[in-house]
Amino acid sequence: MTHTPREIVTTVALGLPAVLGAGVFAGFAPAAGLAGWWLLPALAISAFAVLCSAFSTADQSRAYPDVGGGYGYVRAQLGVWPARMTASAHLLGRFAMAAAVASMFGAYVVPDQPLIGALALVVATALLGAVGFRFTVGVSVLVSVVVLGVLALVVAASFSIAPVPSAGEAGTVNELVGVAGLMFMAFAGFERVTAPHRGEKHHSPSVLKIAIPVLIGLSFVVSLAVGAGVLRQLGSARLALSPAPLRDALVAADSAALVPLVQIAAAVAGVAALHFVLASAHRTLTGLAEDGDLPTRLKPGALTLVVVVASTLVLVLVPFGTALGVAACATLFYYAFTNASARVLLQNDRTWPMRTACLGLGLSVLLAMSMPIPAMLISIAGLGVGTGLIGLTASLRGRRAASRRHTPQAR
Repeated sequence: MTHTPREIVTTVALGLPAVLGAGVFAGFAPAAGLAGWWLLPALAISAFAVLCSAFSTADQSRAYPDVGGGYGYVRAQLGVWPARMTASAHLLGRFAMAAAVASMFGAYVVPDQPLIGALALVVATALLGAVGFRFTVGVSVLVSVVVLGVLALVVAASFSIAPVPSAGEAGTVNELVGVAGLMFMAFAGFERVTAPHRGEKHHSPSVLKIAIPVLIGLSFVVSLAVGAGVLRQLGSARLALSPAPLRDALVAADSAALVPLVQIAAAVAGVAALHFVLASAHRTLTGLAEDGDLPTRLKPGALTLVVVVASTLVLVLVPFGTALGVAACATLFYYAFTNASARVLLQNDRTWPMRTACLGLGLSVLLAMSMPIPAMLISIAGLGVGTGLIGLTASLRGRRAASRRHTPQAR
């Protein structure tokens, strides 16, 4: 099947608003605290791991077009219990990522009351999704232009003025792999194009062969440029303490007049990224209900409420850096399962070779197990608790169904 440059540009534009969220606006602060300037080469490791995972989800989406994301792929290929573990990892990652995106929004847009702003964003974005709002091609292109334009201004300002001497550097090369795992979240919205939701357009393999590397490559270049700019202006020690690195870099570069533009870009990027995150969690919950792992009578509104409540709890209880770490670690576990299931696809279902799924599996596990200890422990605990609860719910439903089948009908 042939493709046109317009199709490729459209596909990339659809994916960018889902990708450019908390990672590029606020993720550099915790990353700099761990690895300092080593966060820049860590971005390359993250991008490569993301590329492999994107290939796997694209192949699986083509093989199972009506299945609800990674949970459905794993259930179809590896079985029920691996699928339940996949769902648990995905939901934990989505809830934590929603909290991280909302925290970023609050820090930039409502700095005097960041928690209030973050909570308002979660509720407002959930309501937008509930009433059927979707990011069309036109809206996605507008969001991409606004965000990329403002980020370009930040990079230009950061390199236009010599920085004030830093009061020391933070981080160590020993945290390189762990930070690569943390910065995985700077690219993690790629399923917007590789695994569309039901009713959304599926892109042809010929388009995705070019669009996926372009999307990840462009995101990598943008993140690398922004990371280098804020590191240059603030230094790793000061950057590690900043709740809003792009804003603080502009102030340090004597470009405070551009701060309102950064606030607009952060608001636009926050809404776009959070919309995808909440919709992705909703899709997994819907898949669990359809397969009987959750009560089948749950209405879409009830599932939306679950997503909002869970995201709000993480937002209120967990600091930004820890939330971002849990989001990255749990999401890496999710892609470990997804890549594992992609390995068993038949040759006819593949666009990319099996070795990309093998690399994705290995890198996902390596990066997840190299994350900061608190994030890794919370993720492993959440994975175990979530899997157990899903299994218990499914078991109770099975027993009730069996009991009803064996109960004599009342005369």
